Amino acid sequence: MYNVIDYLKKSSELYKDKIAVIEEDKKITYEDFNKYSKIVGSYIGSRIFNEPVIIFMDKGIDTLISFFGTIYAGCFYSLINPELPEARVLQIRDTLNAKIVITDSEHYEMASKYFSDLEVNKIEDLKKKKIDEKVLASCYERHVDCDPLYVNFTSGSTGVPKGVVISHRSVIDFIDVFTELFNFNEDDIIGNQAPFDFDVSVKDIFSAMRVGATLVIIPKRYFSNPAVLLDYICDNKVTTLTWAVSALCLITTFHGLDYKVPTTVKKVLFSGEVMPLKHLNMWMEKLPNTTFINVYGPTEITCNCLYYIIDNKKKYEDKIPAGKPFPNERVFLLDDENKVVTIRNTVGEICVSGTALGLGYFNNKEQTDAHFVQNPNNKDYLELIYRTGDLGYYNEDDDVVFNGRKDFQIKYLGHRIELEEIEKAIMDIPEVVRSCCLFDEEKSKLYGFYIGSIPKKDLHAKLKEVLPVFMIPTKLIQLDNFPITKNGKIDRKKLREEMEEK
Repeated sequence: MYNVIDYLKKSSELYKDKIAVIEEDKKITYEDFNKYSKIVGSYIGSRIFNEPVIIFMDKGIDTLISFFGTIYAGCFYSLINPELPEARVLQIRDTLNAKIVITDSEHYEMASKYFSDLEVNKIEDLKKKKIDEKVLASCYERHVDCDPLYVNFTSGSTGVPKGVVISHRSVIDFIDVFTELFNFNEDDIIGNQAPFDFDVSVKDIFSAMRVGATLVIIPKRYFSNPAVLLDYICDNKVTTLTWAVSALCLITTFHGLDYKVPTTVKKVLFSGEVMPLKHLNMWMEKLPNTTFINVYGPTEITCNCLYYIIDNKKKYEDKIPAGKPFPNERVFLLDDENKVVTIRNTVGEICVSGTALGLGYFNNKEQTDAHFVQNPNNKDYLELIYRTGDLGYYNEDDDVVFNGRKDFQIKYLGHRIELEEIEKAIMDIPEVVRSCCLFDEEKSKLYGFYIGSIPKKDLHAKLKEVLPVFMIPTKLIQLDNFPITKNGKIDRKKLREEMEEK
């Protein structure tokens, strides 16, 4: 298999009358989803090939039709969220240098403004056109598996967003293993939390298309109301959640599982941040027969490279392991001298090689060369690796355990400190629900943000019992809730702004 469009082709043949995607009160069958994708693909494919297509709309059924229409055309898609600031939209536009934009009626005026020099199409108009099988066949025949499939933009350390390019080959390699390993099948109903410009959604979208499952798109606004969110999950009989940790914690923070338990959910896969044990335990207590899986990996290596299936008979006192590599992915640790770490409990940088690696950053050779580098231990042939910037070590079971970011390691009062270690100490206090620590290097101040019922004075006293003085935050800040990024992670940038105000 060389083209992910074969997932849709096969499922539309096997399950043509089955519901492929649900978006609140909208539904579409596999047959119709494939038909409209082919119509859009016919138009795009008659104009360009193997070029980026900008999709400018909120996540929904029409967004997915635009994605798969782009794929049918032998092109690759890049979703730009209309909620992004204008400056960032224009940065991404200029980086992609695309010719064609697909939007919807709701965002057409805005798209026409941002992309005035490009061809802007309404998806509603494109769906009225006709299928051209000759165009589609030509695009399919010219395609090779290392062609790009999508470009997802992540934050750049230079202030310029970086577009991670992922190929068909990488997605096929991952999704085939992912769906088989965790037993995805046509009976699954996948509840999508992640935005479509975040690679967690890649697992939702392409897993559903590969096995003929139903994809239920959960609107973003539901995540501000746990009761409505749980009603929606239960009403749609969702079986599978592949969510960011913060999304799962949102429900438990506000005691949503006391309101309603989604008993149809049989698989919960979480990623993006370290899962707090007390929140995992709350989920596992309510869903004792559900499989919980920790998955790890940055966008640059196609979704995930490590996984760990939670043992519900084991009591986890410390960190949940990131686990072992997915098949056909090489994950290893390098120390500060670029030597491979083999000794347990020795910290090194998590590095990845294999088919999973992305094609670099779109139109950004400098950043690509900085992060996708030759394996320093291989002098004989080209072997690119991706250096994640994450630290890890092997535990007694030879599972990789995430041990923080290289850039989360701080030098404070003459000591090297892992911020995650302080966060865990705060989280271990029963009255605390969530925590996050930040360091202001200029002021040499350590800040501890937390949600919980314990007063700051009492929290400080309890931390003195378990942490050395130099690891106790200079200032503790109690919050009602954490700001969350669009990808479902704690928004450290907003916390830092609040920190600077303090």
